[in-house]
Amino acid sequence: GADIIDVGGQSTRPNAEINPVEEELERVVPVVRAAREAGVTVCISVDTFRAEVARKAVEAGASMINDVTGGLMDPEMLATAAELQVPICLMHYRGDPKTMVGLANYPSGDVAGQVARELSERCAAALRAGVHRWNIVLDPGVGFAKSASHSLDVLRGSRSLTRLCRPWSGYGDDGYQVPGLPAEGFGLLVGASRKSFIGEILGEKDAKSQRRLWGTAAASSAAVEQGACIVRVHDVSEMADVLRISDAIYRR
Repeated sequence: GADIIDVGGQSTRPNAEINPVEEELERVVPVVRAAREAGVTVCISVDTFRAEVARKAVEAGASMINDVTGGLMDPEMLATAAELQVPICLMHYRGDPKTMVGLANYPSGDVAGQVARELSERCAAALRAGVHRWNIVLDPGVGFAKSASHSLDVLRGSRSLTRLCRPWSGYGDDGYQVPGLPAEGFGLLVGASRKSFIGEILGEKDAKSQRRLWGTAAASSAAVEQGACIVRVHDVSEMADVLRISDAIYRR
């Protein structure tokens, strides 16, 4: 029941080691190419923060880039996405895998608002790089540089993200700032599947447990209610049924 297959060769979980680019390429590109040669026709997304990996994966058959850093870790990523003219998902992100846990600070208490403001900066950078507005997907980054309570705040406020996010496309030749289109209408992706905040609430440390599956079902349904049009999951068959019912309830 999956509409998008996300292929990645670099773990982005907290404290993960960053692999050499050659290793990531070896993990990703052959898989994408083999999937296309086997007749897979659904959208293949390449999960990477490296422009070189994104380019070679798209050349091998990928049709979307999923950059969990929103273009922060590779200055060439946004220009590469613009050149390739493929959709790119920009996730809210802070620091790197080694530092993100210590950056879960939202002093104002308005987590969704702060996430939207920081995503606005990434949207603006993408627009300036030449990425078409219709090729931008937003991801609030559930679990990334966020405590369990922050992740819940983001899930509760996901609908407001696309209203609050107001990217600016930069400055025109005359020096005046040119406003970008409001973010309302951008595709919204939410990935809460089996994440640690679910385990913390349920008291379940095993990410593969059945209890986290049911927690994922609740979080994914909430994401649909909040306007998500893409939900990233591990358990495709089970979550496809959950999301069909969620769609029937919330997307009349």
